[in-house]
Amino acid sequence: MNWDTIEGNWKQFKGDIKAHWGDLTDDEVDQAEGNRDKLVGKIQERYGLAKSEAERQIDEFVAKH
Repeated sequence: MNWDTIEGNWKQFKGDIKAHWGDLTDDEVDQAEGNRDKLVGKIQERYGLAKSEAERQIDEFVAKH
């Protein structure tokens, strides 16, 4: 799967994203609106990660779905 599929079906994947990154609030997930860069930023802020680490985690998430 690729990010375009997740972005196009954002509402369906929101639950999986919340399950994977449980510290993200519903509002933070909603604000990402399927935009990968916005989600990277939200993960960075919430977990105190470097951008590269947040991107790596998203890449792993995409690979599993």
